[in-house]
Order: sequence, then C-alpha cells, then structure tokens
Amino acid sequence: MNIVLEVGTKNYADDLLSIKIALSHLESLVDGYNGYDLGEPSSKFGWTFFTLTFKPNLQNGIEKKFFDMLEKYRGNDQPQKFVLFITDYLHNKNCDVRIKIVD
Repeated sequence: MNIVLEVGTKNYADDLLSIKIALSHLESLVDGYNGYDLGEPSSKFGWTFFTLTFKPNLQNGIEKKFFDMLEKYRGNDQPQKFVLFITDYLHNKNCDVRIKIVD
C-alpha cells in the first residue's frame, strides 16, 4: 500500500527545496531512487498544501532500514508510525511542515 501524506507549509518555496533535499538523502540511504511523487500545491489561509506519495520501493526501504526506530513510535498501526517517523525526519532536516496521512 502506498502511503499518501498531506503536507502543509507556510513557506512553500523554501520548505519544498528542503523536503526534496531530505527525501533525496533518504532515497540514497535505502536505495529507493525516484521513490516519491509530489502533488500540485493549493493555498488556504496562508498555508500551502500538497500531497506526498511514497512509492513502494522507497517506503519498503525505509521500513526495513529504520525498523527499530519505527517500532518505538506510538501508533495504532504501521502507516501511523511511518507518518510520525517521516514528520520527525523532515523536522530534523529543517523542514517546517505539518503532515497528516490521507485516507
């Protein structure tokens, strides 16, 4: 199952660049190149929202490489733990974003 996230930011241009750099680094760590898609942005109330879809090769690579870290997150299921991990990862890479999973 592909995980689709909705990403919200107040500074789209800067955060988009930071997200791409962070995900590129993550792709190189898990050999999951070309592993995500970004949706078209839309703006509301000073925020810009877009979707971030993880392809199976990147998602599976992250889940295998960082299994121990993912298991430490509190969450009801694996997708929820994955979202928490990605949120923390992006925040640690100076991406000021809010993330939620799209059902």
